[in-house]
Amino acid sequence: MRRLAPLALPLMLAACASTSELDETRARLDQVNREATSRLSQIESRISNERLLEMVGKVDAMQAEVAKLRGDNEMLQYRIGELAKRQNDLYADIDQRLARFEGGGAAGTAQTAAGVANAGGAPAADPVQAAYDAALAPLRARDFAGAIVQLKAFADAHPATPQAVDATYWRGVAHTALRQYDAAIDIQRRFAEENPNHARAPDALRNVANAQRELEQVDQARATLQKLIKRYPNSDAAAKARQQLKSM
Repeated sequence: MRRLAPLALPLMLAACASTSELDETRARLDQVNREATSRLSQIESRISNERLLEMVGKVDAMQAEVAKLRGDNEMLQYRIGELAKRQNDLYADIDQRLARFEGGGAAGTAQTAAGVANAGGAPAADPVQAAYDAALAPLRARDFAGAIVQLKAFADAHPATPQAVDATYWRGVAHTALRQYDAAIDIQRRFAEENPNHARAPDALRNVANAQRELEQVDQARATLQKLIKRYPNSDAAAKARQQLKSM
């Protein structure tokens, strides 16, 4: 036994050293694990925060887009309401003008019939007037596309008649009703320039100005209204033009 003692001591010391190193290694591994866990938590937290910020940004963007769409929708509804009001006003204006025209035409027809009757004959039918009335029928029915075709055909067939001039005016009105403003401006402007003494020349200029306003040609519309007032200061159209200028 005494001989083995010197051999056992180094082995015991080596075992103690190995145990100590093992404990130290374990301690280091535990520390590394803790550090890795901590870093992983920090990374996960950072990723979560970034994703959260990204989501918040997307939500804000969506809310802004919704607000914009809501505003656009409200503006669109307002414009639709304004357009409907203008359309109704235009229809009412057309009806009033046609009523005045038909009243004047009826009176003229009655006078002509009376004159023929006094001469001892039966009143003769006017084929041109009958054709003109037929061309106006779609306008009275608010078939504006049909009115444009019929009125142009009538004017082409009877170019030298007073009714052809009137047909041109009403054709411009029909284009306005269809919101074909460029065509309406061209027709009504030529009508006013070529027929300055016509009873509807002031209305034609006002129609031009209204079409220009619809096209957002405000300066041109203002100039047209001023021309109307200067040329026909005592007309009903001039009175309306003065009111329009106040709101422009």
